[in-house]
Amino acid sequence: MLAIEGVVRRYPGFELGPVDLDVDDDVLAVLGPSGCGKTTLLSVVAGLVEPDEGRVSLDGRDLTGLPPERRGTAMLFQDGALFPHLTARENVAYAADSPTRVDELAERLEIADVLDQRPRELSGGQRGRVALARAIAADPDVLLLDEPLSNLDAPVARRLRAVMRETLAGLGVPAVYVTHDQREAAAVGDRVAVMRDGEIEQVGRPEAVFERPATPFVAAFTGTRNRLPARVRGDRLQWGDLRLSAPGDQGFEDGAAVWLCVRPEHLVVGEGPDLPAHGDGPDLIAATVTARTFEGDGYALSLDPAGAVETLEAWTRSTRETPVPAVGEGVSVRVPADAVHLLAREPDRARVDDPA
Repeated sequence: MLAIEGVVRRYPGFELGPVDLDVDDDVLAVLGPSGCGKTTLLSVVAGLVEPDEGRVSLDGRDLTGLPPERRGTAMLFQDGALFPHLTARENVAYAADSPTRVDELAERLEIADVLDQRPRELSGGQRGRVALARAIAADPDVLLLDEPLSNLDAPVARRLRAVMRETLAGLGVPAVYVTHDQREAAAVGDRVAVMRDGEIEQVGRPEAVFERPATPFVAAFTGTRNRLPARVRGDRLQWGDLRLSAPGDQGFEDGAAVWLCVRPEHLVVGEGPDLPAHGDGPDLIAATVTARTFEGDGYALSLDPAGAVETLEAWTRSTRETPVPAVGEGVSVRVPADAVHLLAREPDRARVDDPA
């Protein structure tokens, strides 16, 4: 097990940590925006940077202070860092202990037909797989990956997520996979750690982090674009003039100020401009479509609900039976109680027009 214990690294104007993380023989995806400290964390684990506080250990062996070559770690950089004057085979063989190992990895990662080509002759996806093969060929005790798909075209990156997931899962060693892409983190990681400003805000299974974010930042960064000021009123939530069913077992007392969080894809949009504005009963509210954006596999809708000032964001597909509503059209919006997640709302961040 890789253990990161109380690690702090200070720079002028930025401080990483303290960070505490454990990584078993699985894949931990570290997710966060640019500049939040993800690469610094990898560098500390790899020994490229020494922490100001804390330690890194592997299976109880303290790695702190050891040079990179004595740690048993392999790091896959964002650009792959292949040797340009060597062929793909020679790049992988540089780290492998036998030609058989090179051929085995080439078959697994589907690069056998490009082994005699140099990096400049390869596509971005091929270079990425060659770099991954070279990192794995060293048989590391820990594998560190720094945004390995970020320089690839979106369709190639999507295809390689599955390759990454299958390959890393089969290694049986701790792997730390850094990315700023939410879908990539969910697809590759057994667990996801969300980082902000040098600190870890939440760690958990991808489903738990995305569906039950622990903080407003995690909610926003993982795609919960609807974060609405509400108050708990018994078994209901008051949002503006609207009352919606409250989810069970969220631990908030009556009258508590909360953020009502619901992902756009969990809202159910249908016909019905003449619905009652207060949405009692089936948790339906009336709304008007104010914007519609086609996103390739569906539509993002901005909705102006009757009875509240905040805009709702929804996502829907178009079918022959249920065409996507046009801008200006009235719709019904169902807010399923089991899709709602509540977060505490700090008093100093409450709106001046919060429901009393």
